[in-house]
Amino acid sequence: MEQNKIPQATAKRLPLYYRFLNNLNQQGKKRVSSKELSDAVKVDSATIRRDFSYFGALGKKGYGYNVEYLLGFFRSTLDQHEVTEVALIGVGNLGTAFLHYNFMKNNNIRITTAFDADTEKVGTDIGGVPVYDIRDLEEKLEDIKVAILTVPAVEAQVIADKLVEKGISGILNFTPARISVPKHIRVHHIDLAVELQALVYFLKHYSLDNPE
Repeated sequence: MEQNKIPQATAKRLPLYYRFLNNLNQQGKKRVSSKELSDAVKVDSATIRRDFSYFGALGKKGYGYNVEYLLGFFRSTLDQHEVTEVALIGVGNLGTAFLHYNFMKNNNIRITTAFDADTEKVGTDIGGVPVYDIRDLEEKLEDIKVAILTVPAVEAQVIADKLVEKGISGILNFTPARISVPKHIRVHHIDLAVELQALVYFLKHYSLDNPE
């Protein structure tokens, strides 16, 4: 099945499967059952089997899944052999944390350049990543297709417009603003305040013993 035919919910779980399989492989484990996968990634076994079925016969009944084979398959599916360079826009507290972390567990993703308006940060390296003046965005943003947005909400749309003009294909938006982009640009919104409010609400009103 072509990857663009795979449900988006399945596609979002693939990196989770890959990370766990990579850990198993490093531990020297040769095979894993859907039950073990389920317990580790907190996705029910039926969903895992359905996810895997989109890619054909990846396992054997009564045996489970070959860890090395699955890891190689998902490495290819997720293009782990290719390094994706990412730009970070906004080197505040959250942006700085990203630069220090720099996706160490994902060996195919690297923040390679950052931008900010703070003159004290411009010209420095944070976590090994150079920080450029936001005014140089269009000049310095070369051959990068993915950006992380951690600027103040009032600046988000203006920056997003510049990213689109420069040819960015995907934006991970950590601002509260719901930015507008052309249909061919993919945006994932992550509002930490909203997620935290939702968590608190669920803690108060939904029992884990009876999720319905």
